[in-house]
Amino acid sequence: MAHTFDPGSASSLEDLDRFRYLSRDELVASLDVQSDSTVADIGSGTGFYTREVAPFVGELYAVDLQDEMHDKFAEHQIPSNVELVLSPAASLPFDTGTIDAVFSTMTFHEVSAAAPAEFDRVLGPGGRLVIADWSRAGAGERGPPVGERTNADGAAKALEAVGFTIESTSERPETFMLEATSS
Repeated sequence: MAHTFDPGSASSLEDLDRFRYLSRDELVASLDVQSDSTVADIGSGTGFYTREVAPFVGELYAVDLQDEMHDKFAEHQIPSNVELVLSPAASLPFDTGTIDAVFSTMTFHEVSAAAPAEFDRVLGPGGRLVIADWSRAGAGERGPPVGERTNADGAAKALEAVGFTIESTSERPETFMLEATSS
């Protein structure tokens, strides 16, 4: 893990300009969830994308490593179907196969190498994983330093190594998007 996000900069996570990297509609469509799906947002931060996905699912876990980020999330209205979970991505407190979909927006570069196997464990067979993150191929105009990033191919290799099937990848000007299915 390169670093964790500075909670002192949390207000930047509420910038609507983030939708230019990933829209709510694109994220929800990629997750392919139903109204009764159980979903986990890994690295939920202030809940920017958690709040966007919540109306489309049954239960949503907002997982973050930093209690301060949950405090920032709580400054906004937390949807009734969202539960805040304090946990590292590499040791999620969910039973095996109990999550229908997992997503991570702009935080995959911060998780440990053990996280992909943990994502596979908590997802049931055929569960969806969607990652949108800052790309090493980007110019570094926003987000973490380019040297702390990976790219779509690097993320895909890490996920394939633990049994994920990669459905699609795309490189964008500053970010990448990846969709995968668990084993």
